[in-house]
Amino acid sequence: MTPGPHGEGRIHRRGEAGADTALVLLHGRGGSAADILDLGAALKPAGAAFFAPEAAGRSWWPTSFLAPIDALEPWLGSALAAVDRTIEVAREEGFAEDRICLIGFSQGACLALEYAARSGRRLWAVGGFAGGLVGTADAPGEPSEALYGHIPKRFDYGTALSGLPIYLGCHARDPHIPMARVRESETVLSHLGADCRVATHPGAGHSVTAEDITTMRGLL
Repeated sequence: MTPGPHGEGRIHRRGEAGADTALVLLHGRGGSAADILDLGAALKPAGAAFFAPEAAGRSWWPTSFLAPIDALEPWLGSALAAVDRTIEVAREEGFAEDRICLIGFSQGACLALEYAARSGRRLWAVGGFAGGLVGTADAPGEPSEALYGHIPKRFDYGTALSGLPIYLGCHARDPHIPMARVRESETVLSHLGADCRVATHPGAGHSVTAEDITTMRGLL
């Protein structure tokens, strides 16, 4: 994981002194750390500290997460490094790894899920609101309508997520996140040992829903 374009990004901090839980929050494309910190407060209004890294130019990578891997670098590697750095800041404040929850929305959700799969860290829980795994490499195959015209990906992680609670929530017709990738992510993460819960919200949309908030609160 390399510093790259996000290496100088600020980590925003909010929350209670003496909190027993840390939430690392990852904003979506066009969003900001301030936006996602507000979501954190809705998820755990008491007893938590919040850490949110800021992406350079408010975008973790410049194209769809479904794009070929070469089109996502060096931004993806730098984004993963930013998450790693943020978790280390929380640990330096005294939070044990198993008391740190990683949560993201949209592009941030893809980043959160990808970080969990690649790192294998023993986090408390992971939440991906409107997101799916990015993948480790391009796979053989033609562009697929189910993947919005993109080619398949490989998911070669080699980690063990034994019992890690992971929540994925997404609309059935999300304009940015194909349900085929959400289901593929569930399968991959479950095979790594994660305890996956998936909510498919009816209709079209790209947002955090009340069901997402309620379910994630339950995990926290």
